Amino acid sequence: MAYQFVARAADLPEGSGKLFQVDGHRVALFNLGGQFHAIDDICTHEEASLAEGAIDGETVECPWHGALFNIKTGAALTMPAVTAVQTYAVKVQNGEIHIDVSSPAPTQAGT
Repeated sequence: MAYQFVARAADLPEGSGKLFQVDGHRVALFNLGGQFHAIDDICTHEEASLAEGAIDGETVECPWHGALFNIKTGAALTMPAVTAVQTYAVKVQNGEIHIDVSSPAPTQAGT
């Protein structure tokens, strides 16, 4: 696995998301209760940035048309999106967040 450093954990407050470029991929990184999760940043319905979406629990809402995605699994939960977003492995070492986009995790159809 090729983990890339993206940020310090202290720089991403709980309940927030931020966009990062990782090896040519737009990745949205979220802090859910101190656990970090990375998904493709681009909504599968249109090309809106999910990092800019509203977070509610484990879901993020696309800012353009309101589709909901599960941040942990990448699953598309509501219309108009029907295709899941890719998830990526995240690890935190010594307060630094690293993301691996070389081996995407399988996406899940449901919650």
